[in-house]
Amino acid sequence: MLSRTADHLFWMARYTERAENTARMLDVNVQTALLPQSARAAEEGWRATLSISELQNEFDQKYPKFTSKDMLHFMVTDTSNPSSIASCLRAARENARAVRGALTTEVWETQNITWLEMLSQLSDNVLEQDPSQFFEWVKYRSHLSRGVTFGTMLQDEALYFIRLGTFLERADNTARILDVKFHGTGAAPSAAKLGNENQLDYYYWAAILRSVSAFEIYRTVYRDAITPARVADLLMLRGDMPRSLRACLYNVERDLRNISHDQHSHTLRMAGKMHAELEFAHIEDILEEGLHDYLTDFLERVYTLGNRVSHDFLVPLAA
Repeated sequence: MLSRTADHLFWMARYTERAENTARMLDVNVQTALLPQSARAAEEGWRATLSISELQNEFDQKYPKFTSKDMLHFMVTDTSNPSSIASCLRAARENARAVRGALTTEVWETQNITWLEMLSQLSDNVLEQDPSQFFEWVKYRSHLSRGVTFGTMLQDEALYFIRLGTFLERADNTARILDVKFHGTGAAPSAAKLGNENQLDYYYWAAILRSVSAFEIYRTVYRDAITPARVADLLMLRGDMPRSLRACLYNVERDLRNISHDQHSHTLRMAGKMHAELEFAHIEDILEEGLHDYLTDFLERVYTLGNRVSHDFLVPLAA
């Protein structure tokens, strides 16, 4: 496959996944803002989303005084922010348009209609009237895009690059959500402390689980109270949890095997090593060593892995 075609497919998938992940994070803040809390705590919750996306400085430069309304505008409709939902859906649509011949009609139409419907939703002020409804729509369109893609595309290199972009982006996002929640609220807690439930934090942890569609899964797996240590275990090490780090790296390694040749062995080994470490890790050991340090290292390695994929298969980044 031509590297330019692979590049468009890879980034189409990444931008679609990124739009969904942003919608999930913002919806958590909309829901938790309804809970009893101080104005400072509410603002810190919103700013955590900026930290996840590494957009704190850009937001502060544009909006000297924080408001949740400005935050939603910046993360949803502001096209000067390349990670806003509008920017991501536009970029996904443009990448799809560039390689329409490599996509089924259903995949292209889904991407195109998503973009057109988003313009209509924003024009009708759905975001201002009911933010959660808008975020649910974004998640639904992302699910629809994935389902149509996996259900209609030939299982060849085109599909493998789409999947690769999806799971690299998802791994990055899950790690960021965990890191901000565990580390952003203060000093890194001990493993013993993480094993104990704080009743005041229950609704926040439940919101985090819902942000990655894991609340019901948590109840099925643990059948007990929500504790931070179990949340970390579920979102990092459970291979049967679709958005866990382990599940994402399993899929990344599998898709790399399908497209790799001998000259790409280093990239494949890197993905395989990351997956193996997650497969055989114990959450107690990770917490004892320091969860923040582990996740920081993981994010750096995912970034490096993404760069290696770009170097080996995609259009090289401009110097």
